[in-house]
Amino acid sequence: MSKLSERLNRLAPSATLAMSQKSAEMKAQGIDVINLSVGEPDFNTPDHIKEAAKLAIDENWTRYSPVPGYADLRKAIASKLHNENQLDYSIDEIMVSNGAKQCVCNALMALVDDGEEVIIPTPYWVSYPQMALLAGGVPVHIHAGIEQNFKITPEQLEAAITPKTRVLILCSPSNPTGSVYSKEELRALSEVILRHEDLFVLADEIYEHINYIGHHESIAQFPGMKERTVVINGVSKAYAMTGWRIGFMAAPAWIVKGCNKLQGQYSSGPSSVSQKAAEAAYLQSQQCVEQMRKAFERRRDLIVELGSKIPGLEVNRPDGAFYLFPKCSSFFGKHYQRGCETVAVNSSSDLALYLLEEAHVATVGGDAFGDPDCIRLSYATSDENIREALRRIAKALAKLV
Repeated sequence: MSKLSERLNRLAPSATLAMSQKSAEMKAQGIDVINLSVGEPDFNTPDHIKEAAKLAIDENWTRYSPVPGYADLRKAIASKLHNENQLDYSIDEIMVSNGAKQCVCNALMALVDDGEEVIIPTPYWVSYPQMALLAGGVPVHIHAGIEQNFKITPEQLEAAITPKTRVLILCSPSNPTGSVYSKEELRALSEVILRHEDLFVLADEIYEHINYIGHHESIAQFPGMKERTVVINGVSKAYAMTGWRIGFMAAPAWIVKGCNKLQGQYSSGPSSVSQKAAEAAYLQSQQCVEQMRKAFERRRDLIVELGSKIPGLEVNRPDGAFYLFPKCSSFFGKHYQRGCETVAVNSSSDLALYLLEEAHVATVGGDAFGDPDCIRLSYATSDENIREALRRIAKALAKLV
């Protein structure tokens, strides 16, 4: 009898990857699809980082790396945290993994016991609740809609905490909304957290450098919070290095030690060559980061302008990342023709499928992110693609009756 484990059966497939795959299949059939579903910079990895990787190969950095990552890379990360974030960590408090995604999973597996609760502000990145379930945890969602700029309040956080609460996952800048918590907002949340001695924060800061309102703020900066925070970051978004698979965590040494034990059993150390490339990314010129940030900011302004002109879409102005998360529920209950069949749009996933079929634009329904009233558009693509995609979307939505 073919039977998968209950652990695996509890998990849902990634909706973002599924939509990206579906759009790729249509492209392979010769259909001109504009993909706004994928959370990946469209820039190439900067040349000086690629050169560092080539040099690493020539110098034979091709063997197993230490489970927590090379010491030189962890020193470079410590320097980055000190210089950019005013956070001081020793290399024993830093661990490198196969992408920030593995860091998130490591932290949850290390901190959460069966039945303990993981607070996840909604909308959320699709993998957070699935990872909590994998760790045996119970996801607890706090809804923050577009009317509050997709950010939870201290009062909401306090109301959600129970004796079983173990971890709060906080993503700023946010995927899928692009919302960014200010220093004052983070300080207020930290005051709530510090009142609960067994509560830890998993601070996903992978979009740190794609920020349009100034200096990034980390919740770990406040007195007492460094001991209660697992900072997650990496090179994928800031340096256009998604395929290199390098992320890191900075956390109390006892957490890092536990994650080191875990990682040693199921993946070992991350890619040796990728680590040398990441070391160059952190230690060499940061001009490329700012150039890409400026391009994303220009695209943010463009997609907000165009999206705001589409009747029925409710659009806010994201302060970071490269996503727009407009409210689209005004289209629910409308219909379209698929051949001889009349099809109803009852959810954002239905709408995303309609836009793919009718407009040949790939998006992701907000159902996957915990907010069924919205839809996610990634503007990590060219200005020309954004203009054409929004033109197609406006035309398709106008056909719904």
